Amino acid sequence: MLRNIRKNYEQLQLDEKDLTSHPFDLFQVWLADAIKNRQDEPTAMTLSTCADGQPDSRMVLLKELNQNGFVFFTNYNSTKGVQIEGNNQVALNFFWSRLERQVRIKGVSEKLDEEQSTDYFHSRPRESQLGAWASWQSSEIKDREELESRFSYYRDFFEGQDVKKPDHWGGYLVIPTQIEFWQGRANRLHDRIRYVLKEDQWFISRLAP
Repeated sequence: MLRNIRKNYEQLQLDEKDLTSHPFDLFQVWLADAIKNRQDEPTAMTLSTCADGQPDSRMVLLKELNQNGFVFFTNYNSTKGVQIEGNNQVALNFFWSRLERQVRIKGVSEKLDEEQSTDYFHSRPRESQLGAWASWQSSEIKDREELESRFSYYRDFFEGQDVKKPDHWGGYLVIPTQIEFWQGRANRLHDRIRYVLKEDQWFISRLAP
């Protein structure tokens, strides 16, 4: 039965002595640990949006952490893009099961400039570039054959030339206002450390599990 599925977290702990003054520094350490420990899809994160009072979530991939926040790329005309356009307050969640850790992030999202999006687009495999043209993301399609037909069309269309970045495709920067680090502990007495940004300064507190 589902109620009998449980795991006692006993690997690691998160003490105040392990904290950094800026949460990005601690996030970098945790992400490096996840990669080192061969966590499946270590850059995968749940992106949550909210439009018309209805939350919506999906997995996306972190492609950059810069001095301002977390970057991912998508189709601006997708459901997530439309929802962000209507309400740019979003949440991210990373879960690294091998290390019994998660990171929860609240913030606001804004589009990257065209130069940054174009630079990343041309770093992608050519097939992924063509896929950005072929997929009208989140739109209904007749069947799989329609999608593959569109991919073949753009493969032929761009044959012998660079694939141009579609205007409807690009990046978002999530600028965090809160970041919580969660470390699983025995008996469900987990460690929860929250960073909150106030007037350009990060304040740190411990939360009850």
